[in-house]
Amino acid sequence: MKKSYSEITPYIRRMAELSGKNNHIQPEMYQKYNVKRGLRDVDGNGVVTGLTEISRIESKKTLPDGSVVPCEGRLFYRGVDIKDFTRGFMQEQRFGFEEAIYLLLFADLPTSAQLTEFEKQMEGYCSLPPSFVRDMILKAPSKDMMNVLSRCVLALYSYDENPDDISIPNVLRQCLQLIAMFPLLAVYGYHAYRHYHLGRTLYIRNPKPELSTAENILRLLRKSGEYTRLEAKLLDLALVLHAEHGGGNNSTFTTHVVTSSGTDTYSAVSAALGSLKGPRHGGANVKVVGMFDDLKHSVNIRDEGQIRDYLCRLLDRQAFDRAGLIYGMGHAVYSISDPRADILKQCAKALCEEKGRTDEYELYETVARIAPEVIAEKRRIYKGVSANVDFYSGLIYRMLDIPCELFTPFFAIARIAGWSAHRIEELQNAGKIIRPAYINVKPEVPYRPLAER
Repeated sequence: MKKSYSEITPYIRRMAELSGKNNHIQPEMYQKYNVKRGLRDVDGNGVVTGLTEISRIESKKTLPDGSVVPCEGRLFYRGVDIKDFTRGFMQEQRFGFEEAIYLLLFADLPTSAQLTEFEKQMEGYCSLPPSFVRDMILKAPSKDMMNVLSRCVLALYSYDENPDDISIPNVLRQCLQLIAMFPLLAVYGYHAYRHYHLGRTLYIRNPKPELSTAENILRLLRKSGEYTRLEAKLLDLALVLHAEHGGGNNSTFTTHVVTSSGTDTYSAVSAALGSLKGPRHGGANVKVVGMFDDLKHSVNIRDEGQIRDYLCRLLDRQAFDRAGLIYGMGHAVYSISDPRADILKQCAKALCEEKGRTDEYELYETVARIAPEVIAEKRRIYKGVSANVDFYSGLIYRMLDIPCELFTPFFAIARIAGWSAHRIEELQNAGKIIRPAYINVKPEVPYRPLAER
């Protein structure tokens, strides 16, 4: 009998149990062989696997006596402090994402003329191949927009007349085109999902080349096509802050690994998308919003005692998704503060005030204050814990009425800029495939003829 495509048969369940039993490595084995599990040492520091000039993260400082202590987090794009960078374009009432792309790709702040020329070049790429929306998006709508992005990126290989040329000019051309196309792929994919899976009205609007990336996203996403200046500015800021975060984050490291094999741009970017989709990476802000929704349905949010008790139950795997995590709190690198969260925090407050939702902001602030205390009480941690960028980006996206299905794709729309810079850097400098070592701990077993098993 022909089985359902998605059915997990009794055979599969039985063999999965067998596989799980036979593939379990005892935790003490990692200590025995001094393996840096997750490419981190016992203090949580990442194992150095490469060099980069694209961005730098600062979370510790060395004192005169030689001791190393945590410090306020700092993030640099090509040597420029992200707080100075964002302050610059925001004070001048400009959008900053296009400037951030230029800085990351070309390692320098553009002049006014250079930025204008770059934006004009990007305008020419802000479209999809003929019939692409119909054939690749509308004919195969998906419930997951990250899968839409990945599938579309791989499909674009077939529309490229020179897809396998990994010379820097050709790769730069491919990267710029993908950066410009990502907002269209994500938003059109969402509209297709909304129409075919939810039965809503389908509307596909062409972008306006003269608008910024943030403005076009809101215009394409909303049925009315309308948005306020503050809404567009805050989405633009979120894109800037998500554009890059060092070579060690999972999706960027994936970009380096896959690029080092000599493969094409579309394959490398698709692999990075697969990494970013994971809830331990790009999907975290979706979890933040879901956690707060569960909190509001579970306790009296005006009672700090009940909020504290809920956070304890989260850590005890008794609330929300029972993963034992307070989402949006803590970071692999930062301890005292995440500079991106510091920037978004004040902007989130302004947006909540414009929307008449100050109560929402106050709830987030309460959790941000209490959560580190609860974590310190219930967890033995090696460094401090503070709100990270996902904590406030989820709030901002919620205030912008962005559907949760697009939270992680919006991360991808920003991070494709960083991935592109790292792909080009890897091609220019490495010249050697990335191949780490694994230690085999399975004892040798004799072969037995089939009749004797």
